[in-house]
Amino acid sequence: MNAWRKSIHAKQILILLAVAPVVAGCGSISDFSLKDQEWFARPGRMFKNSSTIETPPLSVAKAVTPNDLISSDGACPGMPAPSAPADANASTEAQVPATAPVAIGHTECDVARAIGVAPDNVNVSANERGDRLVNMTWMHGPRPGAYTFTSGRLSSIERVDVPAPAKPARPAKKKHS
Repeated sequence: MNAWRKSIHAKQILILLAVAPVVAGCGSISDFSLKDQEWFARPGRMFKNSSTIETPPLSVAKAVTPNDLISSDGACPGMPAPSAPADANASTEAQVPATAPVAIGHTECDVARAIGVAPDNVNVSANERGDRLVNMTWMHGPRPGAYTFTSGRLSSIERVDVPAPAKPARPAKKKHS
């Protein structure tokens, strides 16, 4: 019985010796300054390039207005017409930079402004329930794809095959004589 107590006592001492450095390290937590805590508490700081962190909260409760709907020629209020120059007389407040995120639930014009170029094709129709159904396709620009909107809000995005840019012709090599 005495040997059993010694082995238990030895195990307790070994565990205590293994845990002691870890517990002693807790005293240095005061080096973690308040400034560091504030930096880590800010959202999006560590994942700055991630569009999902930077995406503002989406309020589906907000009604879709006529200013949120794209016309059949690919124009939105406050955007230059598709054939107009980029610096046309449009409201700069309504324009969104081309780096803005695109997410399911955004309105038609929010997506068009975020992409920054006029769509190549806009098809406006109605689904079987009578809801507005819009299919917009971009074959060029920063986010090519087929975007489907139901009742003015983005409901799906599909990849499209974008033709590869033509390679410039190589000049003929000159023979050295």
